[in-house]
Parts: sequence; structure tokens; C-alpha cells
Amino acid sequence: MYVDNLWVIIYSLSLADQRLSSQVHEIVGRINGRFGTLTAVPIHHLDRSLDFHALCALYAVTDVALVTSLRDGMNLVSYEFVACQASKKGVLILSEFAGAAQSLGAGAILVNPWNVTEVAASIGYALTMPADEREKRHRHNFTHVTTHTSQEWAETFVSELNDTVVEAQLRTRQIPPLLPKEEAVQHYLHSNNRLLILGFNATLTEPVDTQGRRIDQLKEMELKLHPDLKEPLKRLCDNPKTTIIILSGSDRNVLDENFGEYNLWLAAEHGMFLRFTTGNWMTTMPENLNMEWVDSVKHVFEYFTERTPRSHFELRETSLVWNYKYADVEFGKLQSKDLLQHLWTGPISNASVDVVQGARSVEVRAVGVTKGAAIDRILGEIVHHNEVKAPIDYVLCIGHFLPKDEDIYTFFEPELPAGPAPATRARIGNYLNRFTLNSTGLPAFRRNAPPAFPGPEKGSNGENYLGNGDWWSRMHDRMAMHEGSSVLDLKGDNYFSCAVGRKRSNARYLLGSSAEVVSLLKELADCSSRYMP
Repeated sequence: MYVDNLWVIIYSLSLADQRLSSQVHEIVGRINGRFGTLTAVPIHHLDRSLDFHALCALYAVTDVALVTSLRDGMNLVSYEFVACQASKKGVLILSEFAGAAQSLGAGAILVNPWNVTEVAASIGYALTMPADEREKRHRHNFTHVTTHTSQEWAETFVSELNDTVVEAQLRTRQIPPLLPKEEAVQHYLHSNNRLLILGFNATLTEPVDTQGRRIDQLKEMELKLHPDLKEPLKRLCDNPKTTIIILSGSDRNVLDENFGEYNLWLAAEHGMFLRFTTGNWMTTMPENLNMEWVDSVKHVFEYFTERTPRSHFELRETSLVWNYKYADVEFGKLQSKDLLQHLWTGPISNASVDVVQGARSVEVRAVGVTKGAAIDRILGEIVHHNEVKAPIDYVLCIGHFLPKDEDIYTFFEPELPAGPAPATRARIGNYLNRFTLNSTGLPAFRRNAPPAFPGPEKGSNGENYLGNGDWWSRMHDRMAMHEGSSVLDLKGDNYFSCAVGRKRSNARYLLGSSAEVVSLLKELADCSSRYMP
């Protein structure tokens, strides 16, 4: 093979190992002695440093640059060679182990330096490469080198750093403040009809992650009401001005065991089943709810329960939950990812379901089943049960709810300028129109409408005595007369939504743990007892 006007240059910036330097000298001498002449040699070995201009000239006259790094970082030699080849458009042979292989690999010829045959074949192909291909390869690499400059990298880095700061500030703004307990208690005392919506797990139960205590998985899996809550909860339930709803994702048996002795409402499985403790369970489930996916999802959960030690799954009537809270943390996370992959590519690929990921759980439920979506049906049932004798003017909603279920917090956000409360996040009128009293009730039931609340009277200043100014009148006028007045007469500063044990939430306020919930409910119960007529 003969190539006219060819320069093949081995350029070494430094050879720390003297033995390697001697071997290179020996190989270069043997090749030059065999193929060289009196006036020219095939290899020019420059075993010294070059200044900037000499180095640029050397890059410019080179036909092929061979970089056979076994490991390195960015490898600036390949970038410098491409930048100096604007006219000659030389070919770059680059080790696949070099850092520059990720960015210049499309235009260069990638080789494995350990494969001598491959490297030799690549050199031969580079020397005989057609001009149009050399042009295309060089254009691709030259565009990358000239656009991805150090200045561009610095600007991008600073921009992303600024974006990170802004995102952190936004996340911080989404962290609600701690609940002002004194204010919540005072508004509770001055209200005429209160509604308390309480979650169960991690809200009314004992904390399970106590440091210094060995966790008994079998006992911890049995949800039990916090023992310090039994007496204050009973006093709150016996208050005629207070209605309490326990809204939980647990099944009916769990709620029956813990709250059967109290006078309150139980809403199981995210509100799909409802009963007053002195009555029977009823369903608020839509009649057309498709549950054909349950069996196939159950098989997947059984499989992953077997292969994940200390995990378990719960089969409920409207959902399935796989919990790996007590399993090894890292192994549980890997298994949950694998489980989700199995679900999305198999049993739920075409099913109308939502997959809800908790901190260490995966739940599959029918689409649209959330606590916020169920609360209007629950309130409708309470009204039809004739438990609410006057419009509700105070709401306290507390729970350790999954993000999917936090729509319950925004459900009660009234269209009022509230003092310390955040900006309006939902329009309660739309929800009220769905559960105001009517003759048909919910999809699963037919019933007669109960008597309506008396209409609001006006005071001398034009504001009704129920307290919301013309808002109550607008809501009253918006509804047909046979539907009666709304069950809610809620001011912005009379609504307190609290997330328990979460940092970011749609709730207005935060409570650190179930212990703080116990403290708050005790204070409410004590105040109720003192001021009860």
C-alpha cells in the first residue's frame, strides 16, 4: 500500500515509565529501519514538549490521528485535532475507552485498543477513506467542537445552578407552616356546627418507627387506635355540635374493631363504604365500577410477596395494596420497580386503574377513587341521614394521606378572602352542587329528600346571620329551591387542613406526628367539655 504525501505521527507528551519509553524507541527504530530511506522515514517520534503554534501546525498537517487510551477523562488531544483540521479534514481514530468517545464517537472511528487487528484495519481504512466520507465525519465532529465550548459549558452550568436554586425555593414555598393550635381551638369553640375528618393510619395510631425499640412486624401490622385517644375521642363524639368522620383506606373490619364503640361515621376503603356506628354499612361505589382487573393484579402481588421477605399485600374490595415497609430498604425498592414493570406491561395495561405509590407501598385502585372524590358522596349520605341539623361552619381535616388523596384538602377551600390561609385552590360551589339535597341521592341509592335548612336571614348591615356575607346568598340562589340550602357555611379562617408527618403537602398546615394529633384532640375535647351547655 502506498499513500502519497502522508504523515503518520506518534506524539508523546510524557512517558513516565522509562521501560515503556525504551520499548517505543525500539519499535520506532525497527519500523523506520525497515521502511525508511535516506531522505524520509515513515514515523517521526517527537519525545518532547511542543509550544502552542508548533502543536497546531502538527495537528493541521496530520492525515490520521490515532488515540488509543485505555482510560482517561476528557482527552483534549482529539478535540484539538478536530479544531485544527478545518482545511485538511483528517480522520480521527479514537479509543472507545476515551472520555471523548461519547461526544466525538459519531464522526470518529471507534476502536478497542486491546484488539490489534481491529486497530490495524481501522488505520488502513482511515488512510484510504473516500473524500466525501472524510468530509461528513469531520463536519459532524467540527460542529460539536465549535458549539460545545468551555464558555458554553460555563453558561449552561451557571444557568442550571440558578434553576436549581429557583426549584428549591419553590419546593420550600410548598412546605406549609405548623398548625396554630390556639387559633384552631378558638375557632372551634366559636363555631356552631363542626365537622372533623380524621385519617387513621399514622394519624390516630401509635407511631411504629420508635428509635431504640425492636419492631414486632406482626403486631405493627394490626392497626390499633392510640390508647391516649380513646377518652378524648369519646368526649368529642358525644358533643352534639361535632360530627366526626374516620376516612381511611383500610377495610371495614379494621375500622369496626377500633371505632365500633364511638358515635361517629366510618368511611372505609377511601370512602367507598360508609356507615354510622349505630347503623349498617352502605356502599357509595358507582354502579358501573369495573373490577375485572383484581384477580390478575392479585397474582402479581402474590408473586412479589413470595420473593420479597417480610413484605405482604392486602386484598380489599375496591383495591389491592402491596406493602414492603418491613423488608430490606434497598431490596424492597428494587422489587417495587420490578413489580410496577410487571403491572404496566401485563394485567393493567388496558385497565381503568390508578397505581398509587406510597413511601414503601404500591396500591392499585379503580380510576378516580380518591378521598377527595368520595367526600361529597360521604357528606351527602350524612345529610340524608339527618345527622346535620344546621350548616357546617367549621372543618378540621387531619391525615397522613398519600399525594393522590390530598385532593381532600383542596375540596373544602372556600371562595373567601381568608386571613392566614393560602390562596383559593378549588371552587367549593362545584362540589356543593354535586351533593346538595335532592330526590335521587347517589347513583347507588334512591331516597326522598329530607327537610331543607331554613334560609339565611339578613341583618341590618345586609350580611346574613350565618356569617359569609353575600357568598351564602349567591350559593343559595345558585341552587334550585327543592334542593334546599347547602350543608356548608364555611369561612376561610374556619377551615384547618393538616398533613401529618409530611414536609410537602396541599394542606394548609403541618403536624409533626400522631403524638401532636393526640395533643390537639385532647385540647379540643377539654375545651368542648368546659363550654358545653
